[in-house]
Amino acid sequence: MLRLLTVSAFIFACSFAVGCADDDPPAAPITPPEEFTETFTGTLNILGANLHTFSTQVRGQAQVQIESLAPDSAAVVSLIFGTWNNNNCQVVLIKDDATTSSQLLGNASELGSFCVRIADIGRLTQPTTYTIKVTHF
Repeated sequence: MLRLLTVSAFIFACSFAVGCADDDPPAAPITPPEEFTETFTGTLNILGANLHTFSTQVRGQAQVQIESLAPDSAAVVSLIFGTWNNNNCQVVLIKDDATTSSQLLGNASELGSFCVRIADIGRLTQPTTYTIKVTHF
């Protein structure tokens, strides 16, 4: 009888210890933020400029790239990446000798509105259509 009582006490103690374990549940996996790609198109006139705006959802990198310039893919333009305050594009990065495939890579240190500006600074000889791709989070 003593043997049965000892075994029962042991089983009860073991099951109680397991049931009251103080282990933390496994942490949920961290999901990376979704990447967004926006495409802007238009026609850039001689000595003209065009502005496009976008908003970020989280902090992180933003990449601006000229995908195409036509009819002259070797045309040289000014490409600007900046912050947008609903009135002006405050320049953060600028490339005044941008051509097809030129990129600007910046950091969106805050959530908010940003801008891309493409302009002719006296190098175009004819109106030029363009496609700009912006990738951000």
